[in-house]
Amino acid sequence: MQEDDVNNSENKNNTEKTTTSANGPKVVKTDEGAKDGQNKCPQCGATDISLNTNNGKLRCNFCRHEFEPEKLTGMETDLSSLEGEVIGSGAGDIIADVKDVLTFKCSSCGAEVIIDTSEATQARCHWCRNTLSVNQQIPNGSVPDMVLPFKLKKDEAKVEIEKFVGKRKFFAHPKFKQEFTTQNVMGVYLPYMVVDVNGHSKLSGQGEHQTRSYTRGTGDNKKTYYDADLYDVKRDFDVVVDGLTVESSSDKLNKSSDKTNNIINSIMPFDTENGVKWDANYLKGYTSEKRDTNIEQLKGLVNNQAKDIARHKANETLTQYDRGVKWSNEQLDIKGQQWKAAYLPVWLYSYQQIKSNNKKLLHYVAVNARTKETMGSVPIHMPKLLAVSAIVEVLGIIVAIFASAASDSDSNYGWLFALAGLIYFGILYSKYRNTGARHSHEKETKATMDNMQKTDTFVKKLTGLSNARMNGANNTSVSNGGSGVPMLDKLNDKVPDGIKKHINK
Repeated sequence: MQEDDVNNSENKNNTEKTTTSANGPKVVKTDEGAKDGQNKCPQCGATDISLNTNNGKLRCNFCRHEFEPEKLTGMETDLSSLEGEVIGSGAGDIIADVKDVLTFKCSSCGAEVIIDTSEATQARCHWCRNTLSVNQQIPNGSVPDMVLPFKLKKDEAKVEIEKFVGKRKFFAHPKFKQEFTTQNVMGVYLPYMVVDVNGHSKLSGQGEHQTRSYTRGTGDNKKTYYDADLYDVKRDFDVVVDGLTVESSSDKLNKSSDKTNNIINSIMPFDTENGVKWDANYLKGYTSEKRDTNIEQLKGLVNNQAKDIARHKANETLTQYDRGVKWSNEQLDIKGQQWKAAYLPVWLYSYQQIKSNNKKLLHYVAVNARTKETMGSVPIHMPKLLAVSAIVEVLGIIVAIFASAASDSDSNYGWLFALAGLIYFGILYSKYRNTGARHSHEKETKATMDNMQKTDTFVKKLTGLSNARMNGANNTSVSNGGSGVPMLDKLNDKVPDGIKKHINK
């Protein structure tokens, strides 16, 4: 792209803020008025500008003048009236044949400067040393609509990572402990889509309310039973989801068992409401990764997560049903969606483990550079963990034998001791690898309900139920949760919180 191409694009943006194609989305030109080339300090005109993480302002490195970031404008703000599909121009489809290498003419000295957008969005002129930036959006995914500036400093991130790894040193692989250092921690802007949804949810099913519990039998044959009232339950309401955030890197979306990418997902949410209009100066001193997925590829994920959010919002009206609700019909009609491409800040430590079969596994420890939320995966020294788990298993069996002989109740946890080694292994494996860690989008995403219509119709009384919770209850379920390791999930669910807390120390 030569200077003439840049100027033509700039003129087009200055005369057209929104466009709507036939039967297509409304596109908001979020880079309106942006100029590719030099971003100058409003006080002295210098181009050496960077982020001051102390206050989130941009600072001129020449005269030290600081100025407020520019807010993203033009997007819909009244989400309850959002209709159709609205997208920021930075979230548009990636065009495969758009080149990464752009050529700009320096307005200070006239030299031609090359910027490879696959690696950076800024470059210095090799003659006059002025900084040139890519601010106008190009259809290759390298320039988003908004950016959320770094707030956490590198030294603070290093402390969080050291604390996280320090709690996991005992079973960590010896080579990892030898090579671990926070000196190679990097600040990186990762690509996300921030999505607003205006929809209408319809849920119908049945719920159970416990009326009493009691025991039958004597001695070792005692068993607890429950009586409950069964109801037909319906909920019909409008729901607005504000700022649902999903990764837009195909690699980070891959949550297969040989990946540790769920670590990146688990450090959300970000305070995306504090995002600002894209400016390449925010990236100075950090690396970044380009978006490589389009809206159509992410719609299924977004719609499923929006359903999860609506289902969990409805739980606020289901407190009566202490045994749970089983939804048999669930529908979310989307009235409108709004998409914004965003760069969000992460401090990242990575370590590549080469296993005995020469298979490589990349471990991450990631820190949300806004909230300090930290999660990671630490390589495990499996022989040591297996040996200790075996000792725990032997001790557990001994305790289980004595506990069973001394107890006359079916409510004790004696049977758990017989599985102590397996449970110990599962919890420690989970603590080190965090295969089940994820962002609880259903609870942590901002959402509101309105125009709620509730129908609760008594059906019948149920007696002699053996389960403490309704069979098939799904009102607290999510469409994409769990660790991907079913055995570990089930064991963790059965272990009392007190035992988990003790082991995790």
